[in-house]
Formats: sequence, C-alpha cells, structure tokens
Amino acid sequence: MIEALFYTKNNDKSVTCSLCGHGCIIKEGKRGICEVRENINGVLYSLNSDLLISSASDPIEKKPLYHFLPGSTAFSIAAMGCNLKCSFCQNSSISQVSSKEPVEGQKISWSDIILAAKRSNASSIAYTYSEPTVFYEMVKGVGMIARQEGFKNILVTNGFMSDVVAHEMLSFIDGANVDLKFFNNENYKKLTNGDLEKVKSSIEIFAHADSFHLEITTLLIPGINDTVDELVNMASWIASLDINIPWHISRFFPQYKMLDKSSTTKDTLELAYRIGKEQGLKYVYLGNVHDRDREHTYCHKCEKAVIKRTGYWIDDININDGFCKYCGTEVSGVWK
Repeated sequence: MIEALFYTKNNDKSVTCSLCGHGCIIKEGKRGICEVRENINGVLYSLNSDLLISSASDPIEKKPLYHFLPGSTAFSIAAMGCNLKCSFCQNSSISQVSSKEPVEGQKISWSDIILAAKRSNASSIAYTYSEPTVFYEMVKGVGMIARQEGFKNILVTNGFMSDVVAHEMLSFIDGANVDLKFFNNENYKKLTNGDLEKVKSSIEIFAHADSFHLEITTLLIPGINDTVDELVNMASWIASLDINIPWHISRFFPQYKMLDKSSTTKDTLELAYRIGKEQGLKYVYLGNVHDRDREHTYCHKCEKAVIKRTGYWIDDININDGFCKYCGTEVSGVWK
C-alpha cells in the first residue's frame, strides 16, 4: 500500500478524499465508496496501487477510440474498484469490491507494466476495464514512466472525478473515452450513484484542453436514455463543445442487475445516429452491433470512407497526415 493522493486529514482522524465527485469523509478504519481507499490511523491509503487485476493487448478500437492511432495496439491494464454502482455494469466482477474482503490482484511494479507493454509492441497504455480514477496512483505512476519511454497514455473512464484530478491528468494522459451514461441527473443518481454535472465538468475540461484527444460513449438502454428529447439534448451539448468529438452509441444487452430490459433495437440505434448527425456532430458510430457502414469513418465533406473497419480491425485507411486522401479535408484525430 502507498499513501493515497488527493485527500486532507481532519482533527478527528477522519480524512476527506477529493479524488472523485463523492468527496467521501472516511472515518478511521473505514473505506470510501470505491472500497479501495482506506483510512488507517488517520492516513488514507490506496489499496490497489500495485495490484493488477487484468491486463491485455487490445486493438485501440476496442476502447473505443476510432480517431487515435487507428490500427495500433493498446496495452490495457486495470486494478479493482469503481466509484459508481451501475446496475448495468459490464465488468462488475472487477469493479465492485466488498469492504469485507481484501482487494484482489497480482502484485506488480509499475516498471514491470512498462516492460509488458514493450513486449506487446503497443503504442499506448490504456487504463480501462474498471474505473481508472480509483487506481489513480497506479495510473499516474505508470503514466509518467510511459511518457518517458515513448508511449501514449489513454483513459477509459466514467468521468466521475474531481476537477483537480481531471486537470492533473492533462499533464500525462494523451486521450480519453468518457462514458456519458445519461443526460438526466435523476437516472445518474438512481442507477449509478453518480452525478451528471460532475461528469460534464470532466468532459468540458478534456474538451477544452490543448493537445488532448476526446471521444465519448453512450450505452443506449431501452426506456432509460433513448427518448428523442434526451438524445437531442445530449448530442447538442457534445456538439456545443466541439463538433469534432466522436460519439460512440453502443447497444445495450441485459446484464448484472439490469436483466429486465431488452436489447436495444437497431431502429433505436439508427435514430440516435441520425440525431447525432442532425445536431452537427461530424463523427458518429454505432457499437455492439454488426453494421460495417456505421463503424467506418467518413470524411464529413466528400462523405467517402477514410477508415474502413470490420469490428475492431482496420481494413483500409485513406488519410494522409490527417487529411482525407480524396478531397483534402482535415479529419480530426491523432494519426501518428
């Protein structure tokens, strides 16, 4: 264990954690909502800073990041824990930790993670699978070494972090995909124990930063976040930040505690796709559905496919130094 970052000590031996949007006040001997930061004798410790629960070499498209070094490999790592309690979590076995049990994972040094990334011939290291905010000490420790070794750092996050953490991440993270789950705060609180405005704040910080690449993902859940009004409001807000932000709309499948909902229909996904385009977004994608036309990247001017994909795999790239090979229009992204 190492002492946690982003907290203050209180007179009664409790501590106030400022890592994420919860701002937990943690009494001595207790853990925060994430269950991976514990107050021991008035000092807050990170319980997962050197415990790797998952690692893999992934195509970067799996994150999903479609406009960041397409076709490259991202060495992906995770520690246990999450600061949200999503009833539809896809990785609940590693994200949801019990306070009655020790935090699991393989003990590993940050330098050994870098060595593993080198062996995988990766171009980047992705902090993903669970919620990177709650293993921030590992993210920062590995990320700073990775920068020195020539790797890019990418974050796949729910965005529920404090503003000070989001700003610090800009110093060593090169890009992120942020999960914008709903555009309705009641659902954020009821279904995730989160807060829409805090997620929006992180997205705004990333969107307005220089030399930082941002993409956004929304899981479309039938009867929850698929109304026309919510989709229009969400898409128009993203467009107000930057019409070049890629928006990934993913199909929902019943899982974890949300087994009473059916899978998202193709018609609903197409509706969301059209709304994204109508609100001015240049790059809209559908995920978790077999439709190559909605996986390709199109030049927003000549409308030709500049990146063709089959699932997570690149079939063809027609971009030269960031410009459409056919008409010369700039295609937003990180290409080298």
